[in-house]
Amino acid sequence: MKFTSVKKLARSLSMAAVACMTFAGGAFAEGSAPAATTTGASGSAGTIQFVVSMVILLAIFYFLMIRPENKRKKKVDEMRSGLAVGDDVTTIGGIQGKIVSISGDGITFETGEDRVRIKVAKWAISSKGKEEKKQ
Repeated sequence: MKFTSVKKLARSLSMAAVACMTFAGGAFAEGSAPAATTTGASGSAGTIQFVVSMVILLAIFYFLMIRPENKRKKKVDEMRSGLAVGDDVTTIGGIQGKIVSISGDGITFETGEDRVRIKVAKWAISSKGKEEKKQ
């Protein structure tokens, strides 16, 4: 797992924890009376509400943030592994060209009529096929 994805996950979890504490704050405020007057039922109800809200928020974060990102990464990895000689590609820097050779993690492509060849890493390819110009 890359450091950036771990960082995003930690940020999402901390936001979920803050949201849960805010959401369940009313239940904890009710149970903040002295211990002699607090009943066991209201204390456990607040804890259950907190746990349930945490689970719900984690599920929401998973389905709205983590799962779509994993699907997008998988789709890009499949596109990069399916590249072949002769395919038109665009790099993440916007350079377009036609693949002339593939070797391991490197791809060499020609950029135009002047036959300039550029070698880039496979991860630097952002899309396959040339984008058509809008008129």
